Amino acid sequence: MLLLVGSFLLLMIVGVPVAISMAVASVLYLVFFGVAPDIIVAQRMIAGVESFPLLAVPFFILAGNLMNSAGVTGRIYSFAVSLVGWMKGGLAQVNIIGSVIFSGMSGTALADAAGIGTIEIKAMKDHGYPVEAAVGVTAASATLGPIFPPSLPFVIYGMMANVSIGALFMAGIVPGIVMTVLMMITVAIFAYVKRWGSDTPFELKNLLEASLEIVVVACVPVLIYLLTLTGLSINASVGIALVVLLAADWYFDFSAVMALMTPVILIGGMTMGWFTPTEAAVAAVLWSLFLGLVRYRTMTMASLAKASFDTIETTASVLFIVTAASVFAWLLTVSQAAQLLSAAILSITDSKWVFLILVNILMLFVGCFLDTIAAITILVPILLPLVLGFDIDPVHFGLIMTLNLMIGLLHPPLGMVLFVLSRVAKLSVERTTMAILPWLVPLFIALIAITFIPAITLWLPTQLGLIK
Repeated sequence: MLLLVGSFLLLMIVGVPVAISMAVASVLYLVFFGVAPDIIVAQRMIAGVESFPLLAVPFFILAGNLMNSAGVTGRIYSFAVSLVGWMKGGLAQVNIIGSVIFSGMSGTALADAAGIGTIEIKAMKDHGYPVEAAVGVTAASATLGPIFPPSLPFVIYGMMANVSIGALFMAGIVPGIVMTVLMMITVAIFAYVKRWGSDTPFELKNLLEASLEIVVVACVPVLIYLLTLTGLSINASVGIALVVLLAADWYFDFSAVMALMTPVILIGGMTMGWFTPTEAAVAAVLWSLFLGLVRYRTMTMASLAKASFDTIETTASVLFIVTAASVFAWLLTVSQAAQLLSAAILSITDSKWVFLILVNILMLFVGCFLDTIAAITILVPILLPLVLGFDIDPVHFGLIMTLNLMIGLLHPPLGMVLFVLSRVAKLSVERTTMAILPWLVPLFIALIAITFIPAITLWLPTQLGLIK
């Protein structure tokens, strides 16, 4: 096992990409120790991606890319400005609200940072905010992407841990709200200390219009419920409600109602059993195509082709990591790494709370060096037996792991959000890192709350009957 881990770390240190490092280390281990025939590498790589839940990965990535190419990102930003732009530090608050909405479509932190984050950083700089403040709040809010449903890390974790992906999606809603509130409080404190003003004048008309859009979206499920009380089937009720919504959106030309409907459609469809989380990804793509080609007519064949090629590139890199990590994780399992780690931890403590503290420290460290998908694929088979042994709900643990790894995306040497924002803001990695540091405070507060108050995570899926 030492050769496997040592060769992997050595390759990482000299700059070899994560996936290649894992694949080469795995092959070297097999060659030197002969624990299995060489053909096992190909078999485990194929088995790693031969999974129905993994089909959600390319479709959620495509949905986020289509939303960007359809101009929905700009509509979300305009809506957020109307809603909270009048507050002190208004554009920083807009940054957070925009990320919350966009997270309901993309499911990845990188899509958030590179998509709506680009608009938000430029707007904050144009309004006189220090570029460090713009980068910091954008980085912190980008972590919301994989916490609110849909979430690509939840898909990978659910597959590895054999946990309901729908339960994980629902479990992320309340923690996501907690994180949003903590970030908005942090912005308010910064605005008070640094004397940031509002960025748009308070206009009751704009606020009421934005609030009306939220009410319209909330009324859709209510209308469906009322129609079912009249004896109509659920399918007919949903069809009528959508026709009414489309007519209202066309007549009033709402800014973001159709974008806000994306998470409602996905969560509602999964809750009512219309589609699985994997099929929800396909529904997100169809909805994105409808908005870009029919409703807004902002999508061209060129932009559609670009979104498709970007999706192919991103999906290939993600699944390559999954395949390499599958071999690496299998070798760790057969070399009894889980048993060794279990014995080491149990020799330190038999308290699940101390265990969770140790795991948080481990994952915060790992998140600085490993890609999120690779970390989940490697760590879940090792840690899950311990999690179950300490009677920790695997859904709760999935939230803890994901949030830890999202914080890792903001750290050097491998934090991808860090590098994306460094490019977007034209800052050095060092300055970008320093800009992000103060915004880690609300994230760590949220991590502590989610870790030690399981009800924050488990209440909603329990109420929906997704877990016992």
